[in-house]
Amino acid sequence: MVDFALTDEQRMYQDTARAFAREKLRPVADAIRARDAARQTPWDLFRPVFAEASQLGFTRLLIPEAYGGVGGSCLDNVIVMEEFGAADVGLAASFLGVSATAPMLILRGADEQQKRRWLGEITSCDDFVLASASSEPSVSGADSFSPDPSPSIGLRTLARRDGDHYVLHGTKAGFSTNAGAARAFFIMARTDLAQPAFASTSLFYVPADAPGLTVGRKTELIGWKTAMHAEVYLDEVRVPVGHRIGAEGSNMGLFFMHVLPYLGSGLAAAYVGLARAALDYALDYAHQRISWGKPIVEHQAVALKLADMAADLEAARLLVWKVAWAADRGDPEAAGLLSPIAKTTAVQAAIRNAERAMRILGGYGVAADYETGRMLADAWVGDSCDGTHDLLRLSTVPFMRMARGYLQPPGGGPPAHGGPPPGVPAGAPRGMPPGAPAPAPAQ
Repeated sequence: MVDFALTDEQRMYQDTARAFAREKLRPVADAIRARDAARQTPWDLFRPVFAEASQLGFTRLLIPEAYGGVGGSCLDNVIVMEEFGAADVGLAASFLGVSATAPMLILRGADEQQKRRWLGEITSCDDFVLASASSEPSVSGADSFSPDPSPSIGLRTLARRDGDHYVLHGTKAGFSTNAGAARAFFIMARTDLAQPAFASTSLFYVPADAPGLTVGRKTELIGWKTAMHAEVYLDEVRVPVGHRIGAEGSNMGLFFMHVLPYLGSGLAAAYVGLARAALDYALDYAHQRISWGKPIVEHQAVALKLADMAADLEAARLLVWKVAWAADRGDPEAAGLLSPIAKTTAVQAAIRNAERAMRILGGYGVAADYETGRMLADAWVGDSCDGTHDLLRLSTVPFMRMARGYLQPPGGGPPAHGGPPPGVPAGAPRGMPPGAPAPAPAQ
């Protein structure tokens, strides 16, 4: 039976997160946008608020109690992230969202000793911000999804084995979220540039103060003015072998199949919050603005826009809840199908709702004193972060083909349903890693 009712505990998370977003996130977001950027970073102002969020358990929500966390679920996290995104999507998706969901890389890939050490560090410190460093300036982000086995495709950062250490060398693009505030990075690097990326990309946990790791120029985005993104340089950074998460070459399966649903659903939930905030903002204005002697909410042209905003919001929230529910069940569809669909749907809902809000406000919609312009800029950032809209849509197709038996099963033999459809070659796509988790059978 499908039940959309929240538990008492989830309502507590929601109420607490909503109050925190209203009383803490909104004021500090305004202060960050008004700061002297030459003298203060967003993190300078946000650090005490992040500490309060940590003390309330928001950044430890997905970490089990045995490691000092709260022991919440993926659905718990998206409920919280929607509230944070409604206040400010930049803070929600960066400092709070990444720090809350990145520990899943440790939980799903690390051994017990690594879990106790690193999760203990994270949960015992109130300002332990986490960051990822994956994309590179000279490598297309789409290369991570390329089925071509050519070793020339994929990340170029190299992790060279040197005794009981790895030496990391390379440059990460200026989109490394939380760079400049993070205490530790999750860094993707190739351990053998002569092998295909799917077989040679490994994940490393690297302290931000590791010798040779430096944060470069900050990237200014059109939105997310409350967040921090910058280049990361790795100049012969030495880390112990014990800082590798999982086996050599196992990052692709770890990240895309086991962790992406948590990261993706959290980001998508923040955008559901932004879509909701745009609707609330436009609805309040439409009740106050008078035209032709009555509130404009009573004019059909405005009412239709508000109705469409509500429809997009509800559809996006349902998809985000579904991917979170699937992730909590361990359903392979959470990674291969639902996560990219939920993320793109939520971001598009936020973009459309911000645009509709701008139109409802008319001339005030393009005035800097009103929030619609900021909402639209924040919404558009989501179209390109953590996978572009088109790339994520295309990434669902190989999964659907596997789930419906259009790909040749391991060991040969005819595909199900009598073979592939016209134009689709038989056999697995080139470069599919052997032993990749199999999708659930089509129902």
